[in-house]
Amino acid sequence: MKNKFIKTVSICIIAIAYSGCTDDFVERSAPYSIDSENFFNSEDDYYNALIGAYDMLQSTYANAILGEIASNNTLCGGESATDVIGWQQIDDMVHTPVNSNLKDIWNWMFAGVNRANYILEFKDKTNFEGKEIIIAEARFLRAYYYFELVKWFGPVPLKESRFQLGDETTIPRSSVSDVYAFIEADLIFAANTLDYNAPQIGRATKSSAEALLGKAYLYQDKFTEAAIALENLILNSPHDLETDYDLIFENQGENGIGSVFEVQYTDGEGASFDCLQCSEGNVAVGFSGIRNYNGPQFTSGFSFNIPTQEVYDAFEVNDIRRDVAILDIEAWAAFTGASFGTGFDHTGYFNRKYLPRIRSNDAAGDLNLTNPNNYRAIRFADVLLMAAEAFNRGSIDDSKARLYLNRVRTRATLPDVMSSGNALTSAIYQERRVELVGEGHHFFDLVRTGRGNQIDGFSPNRNEVFPIPFEEIQFSNGNWQQNTGY
Repeated sequence: MKNKFIKTVSICIIAIAYSGCTDDFVERSAPYSIDSENFFNSEDDYYNALIGAYDMLQSTYANAILGEIASNNTLCGGESATDVIGWQQIDDMVHTPVNSNLKDIWNWMFAGVNRANYILEFKDKTNFEGKEIIIAEARFLRAYYYFELVKWFGPVPLKESRFQLGDETTIPRSSVSDVYAFIEADLIFAANTLDYNAPQIGRATKSSAEALLGKAYLYQDKFTEAAIALENLILNSPHDLETDYDLIFENQGENGIGSVFEVQYTDGEGASFDCLQCSEGNVAVGFSGIRNYNGPQFTSGFSFNIPTQEVYDAFEVNDIRRDVAILDIEAWAAFTGASFGTGFDHTGYFNRKYLPRIRSNDAAGDLNLTNPNNYRAIRFADVLLMAAEAFNRGSIDDSKARLYLNRVRTRATLPDVMSSGNALTSAIYQERRVELVGEGHHFFDLVRTGRGNQIDGFSPNRNEVFPIPFEEIQFSNGNWQQNTGY
C-alpha cells in the first residue's frame, strides 16, 4: 500500500462545503451539527480541508490526456470516430462550446479553486503551530488550478473566497495578465513559506512552487523572472535527474528524485463511468491502454491517445527514451507473443509511460478506473528544459541554456548541442517534445511559442484557447463573452 498524504482519510464534512454528503448507516439524529461556516476549529479541520483541496488534482487526468490529443503528438483513438466524441472533436480541432469534456475541465478546476479558497477564506479563524504550511499549500493548489484554467480558457473569473451562485452574473472574466499576477502572488508566497522537503509524500514543496512559478513566467515570456525562479530550484533543491530513465514511469519510480510535483493515485475504489472525477485511480491510464491486450507487463484498455508515426520518428537514433515513452505494439507482440486488438486511428504505437501495468493485487471493480499510476506533473527534466528556454529566448546566457539542455540529452545518451541563438531555441523545443511526450504539455508548448500551425486543423487567433462551456456563457446573463472564434 502506498503511504501517500492524499489517501490518508476520507472526509464527508469537507463535502458539505461543496455539494453535501449522506451517511447511510446513521439513522438517528446527530447530537450536534457542523456546517461549512462553523468548521475550522482545530488543526485537524484545516488538515482535512487541505486533503479535500488536493483531491481534485486526481481529475487532472483529463487535462493530461487532452493536452496530448490536442497536439500533433497523438491521435484520439478509441473504438470508433464517435467514441468519446468530445475528445474526437478536440483532436480534429472542430470542438465547440458544447463539449462535455471541456466542461469537465472547467468544472473540476474551479472545484479545486473553490476548495482551496474555502481554506483561505477561514485562514485566520484558528491558530496552531504549522498553520502557515497549510495556508501555503492551499495557495499553491489554487495557483495550480488557476494555471490550468488560464492555459485552457484564457481570461477567467478571479475570487479570493468561495464562488457563490450568482457570481457569474457580477464577477467579470479577468484578463490573462491579471490571472497570471494572481497565480504569481500565490506561488511567491508558497515558495517563501514551504521547505524543499515535504512533510508527507504527495504534498507541495518549495520546489513545486518555484517550478510552477517559473513555468507561469515562461508562459508569459517573462524570461528573466523564469530563469531566476527555475535556476534557484536547480541549484538549491534536492532534485536531480534519475539515473535510470527506464524506471521513471514504473511504480518503483514514483515520487523519486526527479519528480518535482506528482499527482498521487491509488487502486482504491470509488468511481464509475458516471463519476470519473471520483476515481482514486488514474483514469487516463485505462483510457490509454492497449485494446484487447493479452500478454506480459500490461493490461487492456480503451486505445485512446495513440502516438503518431511523426512523434515516434522525432527521436534521434540511439535515444534511449523512445522505447520507454512509446510502445511499438507489433515489435512487442513479436518479441513476447502478446496479442492485441486495434481501434480507431490505430498507428501501431501506444503511450507506454502511462499504460496500465499488471498488478499483483488487483483492486475490485473496474480495473480501468483503479490504476494507481501517479502522474508526474512537473519533472526535473522539464525544469531544466524550461530554464534552458528562458536563458536562450531571453537572450540571457546561451552557455547556461546549453548546459541545462545537455544535462537532459546526456542522460538520453545523445551528444551535446553546441548551437546558439535560434538554432539552440529549435533544439530546446525538439528536446521538450521527445523528453515530455505523452505527458500532456505539447499542445501548450506549441501554442505559447507561436507554433500552433503544426497541428492539423489549427486556426490561429482561435484555437490557442478553448471555448468557455456554453452553459457558463448562458448563466452569466451577458456578463461573460465567448472566446474569439467560438
